[in-house]
Amino acid sequence: MSKINQNASLPPAEVDPVDLPENAFRELGADEEYRPVMHPAHDYPEVTPYSVTMGLVLAVVFSAAAAYLGLKVGQVFEAAIPIAIIAVGLSSARKMPNALGQNVIIQSIGACSGVIVAGAIFTLPALYILQATYPEISVNFFQIFLSSLLGGILGILFFIPFRKYFVKDMHGKYPFPEATATTQVLISGNAKGAKAGAQAKLLALSALVGGVYDYLVATFGVWAESVTTTAYTWGQALADKTKFVLSCNTSAAVLGLGYIVGLKYAFVIFAGSVFVWWFIIPLMGTYGPESITAMAPASIFAEYARLIGIGGIAMAGIIGIIKSWGIICQAVGLAGKELRGKSEEGTTVRWQRDISMKHIAYFSAIALIAVFLFFWFGVIHTLWQAFIAWLVVTVIAFLFTTVAANAIAIVGSNPVSGMTLMTLIVASGVFVAIGLNGTTGIVASMVLGGVVCTALSMAGGFVTDLKIGYWLGSTPRKQESWKFLGTLVSAATVGGVILMLNHVYGFTGPNALAAPQANAMAKVIEPMMLGGQTPWTLYIIGAILAVLLNWLGVPALAFCLGMFLPLHLNTPLLVGGLVAWFVNRSSKNPDVVKERNDRGTLISSGLIAGGALFGVFAAITVLCGVEPPTNNNEFTPQVLGLVAYAALIIFVIRGSFSSTKRS
Repeated sequence: MSKINQNASLPPAEVDPVDLPENAFRELGADEEYRPVMHPAHDYPEVTPYSVTMGLVLAVVFSAAAAYLGLKVGQVFEAAIPIAIIAVGLSSARKMPNALGQNVIIQSIGACSGVIVAGAIFTLPALYILQATYPEISVNFFQIFLSSLLGGILGILFFIPFRKYFVKDMHGKYPFPEATATTQVLISGNAKGAKAGAQAKLLALSALVGGVYDYLVATFGVWAESVTTTAYTWGQALADKTKFVLSCNTSAAVLGLGYIVGLKYAFVIFAGSVFVWWFIIPLMGTYGPESITAMAPASIFAEYARLIGIGGIAMAGIIGIIKSWGIICQAVGLAGKELRGKSEEGTTVRWQRDISMKHIAYFSAIALIAVFLFFWFGVIHTLWQAFIAWLVVTVIAFLFTTVAANAIAIVGSNPVSGMTLMTLIVASGVFVAIGLNGTTGIVASMVLGGVVCTALSMAGGFVTDLKIGYWLGSTPRKQESWKFLGTLVSAATVGGVILMLNHVYGFTGPNALAAPQANAMAKVIEPMMLGGQTPWTLYIIGAILAVLLNWLGVPALAFCLGMFLPLHLNTPLLVGGLVAWFVNRSSKNPDVVKERNDRGTLISSGLIAGGALFGVFAAITVLCGVEPPTNNNEFTPQVLGLVAYAALIIFVIRGSFSSTKRS
């Protein structure tokens, strides 16, 4: 257990601040250092019976809830922010001293739920879906459990060597929108004094506004969730003739996300979306074969254009690995140095102390051996085919680890489904080449996809946890160590829930669970294993485009993410980025600008937090029998959507300007 720090015993200059330092979100100067909220030279209560127990309880609860809602409704809510809100609420109710470090651990352990659920339900239910057509396909609890568990462990181990690079060396260079929002929630529980109290109230007010706003839309359809030109006669005629569409999600959470992402990355992401929706889709829809020209723009995007983005994301990942080769070599060299008994751990401050690279090397070897044995004895049963499958998993999971982390750091959205789809395609091609096809190949591909999907989901989620810990001053080693237990508990919970849901509802039939991602995976894998076609041309176009973007100095991953994500989710990112740009140029006084931007960031964090929390309530309300809104494209909801969205933008701007300083 950690030694409790008493602030009163510290020199006055070292009394812990109650708020984040002013340089928390910007790049540091040449001789400037970042000093987190919890002093790096002192110990704090972090891993305690309370924090571990609460973290595990919330991991179980949110794993079950996220799996159920994700398979029933088709959306996996992000658990990190609701868990942080619960942790702060409980510590405040109990009037716990020194609660910040413990709340970070609660959030870190509990957040395993969301990432493990995403990895499992995107892939493994596809086996049940295909089982209806091919009864010889079998799936059991241990396949689901071990696929999720081993994938999560690989994601943790593969990312730890990159922690310092992403969270420390790149300080201020990435926006980390989700980590920013979660950190603001956690620091609100640390509030003391008038200023800190005002910030906590502003965060709570923004969360309430954002939560109620999104709840009214998602549950009752008071106004349109997405405004689109196709809701109007002229817009529909334009879409039919030219395939041109403009749409924007009116969610408060996505607007807040765009503000924190900032104009630079939001513009690049939107540019990728524009390239697909205003160039590729109209081109294919106008000059393509009749089978494509007859399709709606959204169908062309889903069936064809989006695949270009998948190829681009894959190539951006390879480019990222090449650029990060020095970092990889440094991590491997450090592990080798520690294996020879030359550890530098004693010179590392608590705040930057990871699990030693020597132990990471040992644990990685054990985990990879376990994956191989799982494939050999539990899935494929042929030694050399199991080895090939193991090799594919190892290479792809490691290569895409940095892609997942980059995506989360930039936009807060992990393209794990796209990367998993690419994994399934590559793996299926390899399996067919070595004679592993038919239903046996289907099972092997989907279980392999589950391992990779969970590994990438974990890597993306883990960078958020560690960035939160960096800003607040937690001990990375403690976050990393206890993440394994959270992964174990979440994997067991998800495995049990999937089996139960299949028994109660099933994944095929009239009352089956939706499971949209798993259905998409099943649709892709079935023809490949049974003699279908793969759209390699579209993937190659995306890969070439990523190379050209990198050559031109454009962030390839951000651009390709825009190509992969729907237009209506990328447009509000640009709107939020423009709001941030306006706030940052609203005065010539730098002190005024800083205070306004800080308030804008706090308000946006509240919108994200409220949207995440009330999103859970909205899904539960729908499950209780309230019919989801179906009037999105009607005239009145569209107009109300524009009015409500404009009011929300004004709320953010006015709230940012309501500071004590004036220009």
